[in-house]
Amino acid sequence: MDRQLDVAVQEPEGVVAVPASAILGRRLRFYDYCMAAFAVILVCSNLIGAAKVARIELPWIGGLTFGAGILFFPLSYVLGDVLTEVYGYARARRVVWVGFAASAFAAGMAAFIVWIPPAPGWQGQEAMAQVLGQVPRIFAASILAFWAGEIANAFVLARMKVWTKGRWLWTRTIGSTAVGQGVDSLIFYPLAFLGVWAPDLVLTVMATNYLLKVGWEAALTPVTYAIVGAFKRAEGLDVFDVDTDFTPFRTRV
Repeated sequence: MDRQLDVAVQEPEGVVAVPASAILGRRLRFYDYCMAAFAVILVCSNLIGAAKVARIELPWIGGLTFGAGILFFPLSYVLGDVLTEVYGYARARRVVWVGFAASAFAAGMAAFIVWIPPAPGWQGQEAMAQVLGQVPRIFAASILAFWAGEIANAFVLARMKVWTKGRWLWTRTIGSTAVGQGVDSLIFYPLAFLGVWAPDLVLTVMATNYLLKVGWEAALTPVTYAIVGAFKRAEGLDVFDVDTDFTPFRTRV
């Protein structure tokens, strides 16, 4: 039987609030699916659109310049919020490391495929190199920024959940994203593009992407509420990190 918290937490029928230690080694119904989805989203965001700067014209606003990866990268933060909120920091931390390894593997495979000499007469080498040929600097900046940002995101959400006794989910999803995306943006754009892009372009894209990502999180709050509620009911538990080791350098759960 799940060990309940020592503090009173209001939960819906069928959901039990437990400390993170109560689910150590326990197999959970949807955790593995969330991990797989997170890794796929992350690999796609790093390989598709990470280095492309896009621009669209919006009514009353004018031109908006942004990194193309913004179109789906925030989904990883939404899913990261769901993982931490439902399963706790330790399991979210494991997913972050899995995403880190998956991204490194995908980037290595892409680099290898680009490096292999093309067959005589094949005309797609230049296009493939342009799309898949990430320079080591961009990849290193991307993977470091992702890891630091996601760990910060999970830590802030887990701590805020305990402080708020599980209330006001929107405050911790938006607040953790604001911190996590701030860490991510401050690491990635200067490391990846400073000296390659003009400094004003680096600042513009960094600021625009940060605001768009946090805005995405706020806009998707109703979706996050629905997913979190569904997962908690399906698993029958709500994990609180009252006894968690918050070191980022481990994968044990």
